[in-house]
Amino acid sequence: MKTLYTIFSLIAFIQFFNNSAYKNSLEDIKINDIQIIGSHNSYKVAIERPILDYLFQLDSATGRSLQYEHPPFTEQLELGLRNLELDVFNDPKGSYYSNPAGLDIVKASGNIPLPFDQANKLKVPGLKVFHVQEIDFRSNQLLFKDALTELKKWSDKNPGHTPIIVTINAKDGEIPNTLKPLIFDAEALQTIDAEIRSIFSEEKLITPDLVRGSSTTLEEAVLKDGWPKLKDVNGKFLFVLDEGDAKLDLYLQRFPSLKGAVLFVNKAEGNPEAAFRIVNDPIADFDKIKELVALGYMVRTRADADTKEARANNYSKFEKAKESGAQIITTDYYVPSKLFESDYQVIFDDGTYERIKKRP
Repeated sequence: MKTLYTIFSLIAFIQFFNNSAYKNSLEDIKINDIQIIGSHNSYKVAIERPILDYLFQLDSATGRSLQYEHPPFTEQLELGLRNLELDVFNDPKGSYYSNPAGLDIVKASGNIPLPFDQANKLKVPGLKVFHVQEIDFRSNQLLFKDALTELKKWSDKNPGHTPIIVTINAKDGEIPNTLKPLIFDAEALQTIDAEIRSIFSEEKLITPDLVRGSSTTLEEAVLKDGWPKLKDVNGKFLFVLDEGDAKLDLYLQRFPSLKGAVLFVNKAEGNPEAAFRIVNDPIADFDKIKELVALGYMVRTRADADTKEARANNYSKFEKAKESGAQIITTDYYVPSKLFESDYQVIFDDGTYERIKKRP
């Protein structure tokens, strides 16, 4: 009996020791040691039916690919998402995107367009947030500053939250038979920084300068010293410019070596500014993502795209994304679709959208 008591006492001691060690280990968790689920095109409102029917007639694949939606940012953050994606359009004088042709498409079909109460917002100078000019023009926040303000209000009410990572696309691609977007030159790209700083103080931002510290380059900092500890950056925001080299080089003209910049950039490994990588296919690039994560980079990948995985209830990308160690996994389906029949949902096994990926 005494032996049995000794064994139970030893087990209790081991459990206590392990729990204490676990608590201590949390103190050393870094921002790149977590894995979060986020939304893709996080601002997007569903395309109204007459426009969607029009798109299906032109190209059914395009129509299917655009058939998704998201609730307001606040609702996404309340659910537990800690990554959002915003598409911004340059509009320094305002009104350039004020009359989307999609409204005329609805009228031509014999229907009355849904209310477009935010139309006056498009007259305001500054960056706009929506998906595709003329066609997919509805947004939960049409002004970039309004989007940022909503995020900050939620953050202020929820201090100590896991850092929120926001990826940004600077959109100026031409699409046949639609309004030609205003280009993003170096000045326009600098506007993204300016609008972010008009809403967020330095204390609310995880910037390249913060991560670089005393290292010579940002890449050297993340590969040798690592990212900041989670406890030191909770309640903050990290912004990333998700673009190709042409636009990134324009941005770097204004912020050489990212000194003074708000945005991290999707520069390939080996560049002095490399720290955050966008690698969207966790199946084709599984080994690459694992290698990048092991080296110390932060990586964003995708669980689904163009509604394909959701329609087929195919979780293969999500499973590989989790296994790859990518810190950010984006989806259009953190809750199942209401626009077509599917049970597909991207969520961790414990019913949450964030978890510790590894422990020291």
